[in-house]
Amino acid sequence: MAEEKKAQSAGVWPTVKPFVNGGASGMLATCVIQPIDMIKVRIQLGQGSAATVTKNMLREEGVGAFYKGLSAGLLRQATYTTARLGSFKMLTNKAIEANDGKPLPLYQKALCGLTAGAIGACFGSPADLALIRMQADATLPVAQRRNYTNAFHALYRIVADEGVLALWKGAGPTVVRAMALNMGMLASYDQSVEFCKDSLGLGEAATVLGASTVSGFFAAACSLPFDYVKTQIQKMQPDASGKYPYSGSLDCAMKTLKAGGPFKFYTGFPVYCVRIAPHVMVFTFLYDLDIPQPDSEGREKNGVVERCHFSETWSNAGLIDCVK
Repeated sequence: MAEEKKAQSAGVWPTVKPFVNGGASGMLATCVIQPIDMIKVRIQLGQGSAATVTKNMLREEGVGAFYKGLSAGLLRQATYTTARLGSFKMLTNKAIEANDGKPLPLYQKALCGLTAGAIGACFGSPADLALIRMQADATLPVAQRRNYTNAFHALYRIVADEGVLALWKGAGPTVVRAMALNMGMLASYDQSVEFCKDSLGLGEAATVLGASTVSGFFAAACSLPFDYVKTQIQKMQPDASGKYPYSGSLDCAMKTLKAGGPFKFYTGFPVYCVRIAPHVMVFTFLYDLDIPQPDSEGREKNGVVERCHFSETWSNAGLIDCVK
């Protein structure tokens, strides 16, 4: 009986781990890249180049402006990344069981990534809305500023002023963006790790650096058009007559295409790449820093506990492939 209880207790952490590690590592990574994300949003709102935005923010708002909306960014990671990584792990485990324990082909990994991205985005959309509004507030005329003090104040004001469903304003492009980013990041990171390790013979640190850079590029290329539309929808305000500039995501996309052409959707692409690559890199290292626990068969040899690395877990989509 005691051994049965011990086995059940030991089985809790592997189930909870993807959710806990995913949320915690995502939040820590956000603390690192928040200033870059702020610059990206300001560029998308037409405030100028990265250099111009940075100079103007420092001169007019001070260094603290780069971390405006950090509480919403952390809340977004606590909801979005926790749900995304946890559901990705669960989906891939189910897929591997259906595959008789064989490694998943790339298209199945991508499908799991797409689904997990959509699930995470549904949970994280309210916090994402608060984040965009807090980051964009200083670009509005003083009379139109919302002056949210933190993420929870933003959510309260949105519900009070616009209704509960307003929390999911822009949820459509948010979900599609998350699916595109997840697919681009998953596929490119996986293949890049294999190429860096097997073809180039790079070490772990160099592999993570190289794979993160490539992953950031492809994730940005896949998701930036949806991110641009999402930003425009989430920050828009009604005019004097109560009419919004866009009736929805499709209307925003068509008006943007007509006004600026297809490349308008890629406004701020270099900054977006710089934003994603460090996030992937920091997230990868942090996600790997877990508290290792031996399984019921005692996978601890010579006093060294075997530990699963993120790149291997990601590459094998949930298969346990541990190194000492």
